Amino acid sequence: MAKVLRDIIRIKEELCDGCGECISSCAEGALEIVNGKVRLKGEILCDGAGACIGTCPTGALTIEKRESEEYDEAAVAASLATTHHKQPAAVGAVGPRVMPMAAHGSGCPGSAMKQWGDRTEVSSTETNSAAQLTAHASGPSRLRQWPVQLTLVPPTAPYFKNADLLITADCVPFAFPDFHERFLKGRALVVGCPKLDDLQHYSDKLTEIFKVNDLKSVEVLKMEVPCCGGIAQAAVEARRRSGVTFPLTITTFGIRGDLQESYQA
Repeated sequence: MAKVLRDIIRIKEELCDGCGECISSCAEGALEIVNGKVRLKGEILCDGAGACIGTCPTGALTIEKRESEEYDEAAVAASLATTHHKQPAAVGAVGPRVMPMAAHGSGCPGSAMKQWGDRTEVSSTETNSAAQLTAHASGPSRLRQWPVQLTLVPPTAPYFKNADLLITADCVPFAFPDFHERFLKGRALVVGCPKLDDLQHYSDKLTEIFKVNDLKSVEVLKMEVPCCGGIAQAAVEARRRSGVTFPLTITTFGIRGDLQESYQA
């Protein structure tokens, strides 16, 4: 393919720590992580706009003018379509883990949709050891639905209708000790990992959830590490694309479980 002089991304490999922040900000899906470093999938996929630069915490990305293949929108569309339907990477592979979209009700029986009310007490008939552990926990589980993984939930699930929605990075419940009472109680829930999963798919799924459910509010919980910011970016972008307005709160936690900040986006 003939080359032209144009703006295109430059990657300083020695500065890249593989956090993946740039991947979530590239709408063209031109970047990927290979062996712990970000790589350009192909010159034709990079539009040279530099949206990824501002999200890189190490300064590994810059824009330079050089001879390269022309940007190709059709190639971008084809690449994104392929990425969204990719199978999970093999065990031990380095790079983003992309989960396939499955029709609701098919595939793993564990993904079958379920909904129930808050569990406020333990039945007297629950006498096995597992039930006793539940009874002596700091409080009852506030989970009211299944599944919770963002890849698996159907956008039209009844538990989303007119709900207060909690979107959480999957490390947060491990870090924050009072997750159920402080954040989950009374809310619908979706969970995801912005570093390992496909953020464009997350944004697309959230856009559909926002469009059809007349949500009361949304709160995003994320960790302080740079790669975790993608889940908040996906929610903000999904609200914009959906054309729906609702209060959107972004809350950040430290890796030791401390609540660092919370603000309206």
